[in-house]
Amino acid sequence: MTDRFEPEGIRLQKVMAEAGLASRRAAEEMIAEGRVEVNGEIAVLGRRVDPERDVVRVDGSRLPTARRHRYVMLNKPKGVVTTLDDPQGRRTVAEYLPKGSRLFYVGRLDADTSGLLLLTNDGDLTNRLTHPSFEVPKTYVAAVEGTITPADLKRLRGGVTLEDGPLKPDDVKLMDAGPRNSLLRISVHEGRNRVIRRLMDAIGHPVVDLSRVGFGPLRLGNLQIGQTRDLTSAELGKLLDFVKM
Repeated sequence: MTDRFEPEGIRLQKVMAEAGLASRRAAEEMIAEGRVEVNGEIAVLGRRVDPERDVVRVDGSRLPTARRHRYVMLNKPKGVVTTLDDPQGRRTVAEYLPKGSRLFYVGRLDADTSGLLLLTNDGDLTNRLTHPSFEVPKTYVAAVEGTITPADLKRLRGGVTLEDGPLKPDDVKLMDAGPRNSLLRISVHEGRNRVIRRLMDAIGHPVVDLSRVGFGPLRLGNLQIGQTRDLTSAELGKLLDFVKM
């Protein structure tokens, strides 16, 4: 009798194999070595799981089940609008979608901002990533006018009042302070429109160039502008953990 007819879930090694982690034989060895947990407990050979409900970890890392959805990272170029159809005829992220896919963007980047944009057809994950209660941090690298001083950093870290209310970044790091321009790494979890640009305008250092390099636990890394790639199993596992799915 095959696994699909077996009661009380699916064999753990099959779930691991279908997730692309290892062959069934290698998965059995991992289980025997005590490297696999199901819902926080060390798994044993013969364990069955419900892939839709049980949380499987291998060496401490979350293991997503075989993918029913697609998760794609795009390094959005400047000048591209975060929409699938623009009545003004501007370039949109639709031209970067993998052929034959029906993916939607998670959150937005304004046209003048480049960087990490997540595309998926997973509605549940999208809802969690965009819901304010999960406070998903977005990390940007901003080139700004002028030299950022210690006083500027203190003001940023203490919070700045914008026209729609106060904003305190989650993290601010000065990467370079030149005579004409400075480079900052800024993380915020709020989804207000053009928030980094307005934040820097408020302290007198307008943004010259802006790129998003992090979204929750995801990092842009060396993905080139205009390129896409599917998330790895490790990245997806971290993302699911972050929003408690």
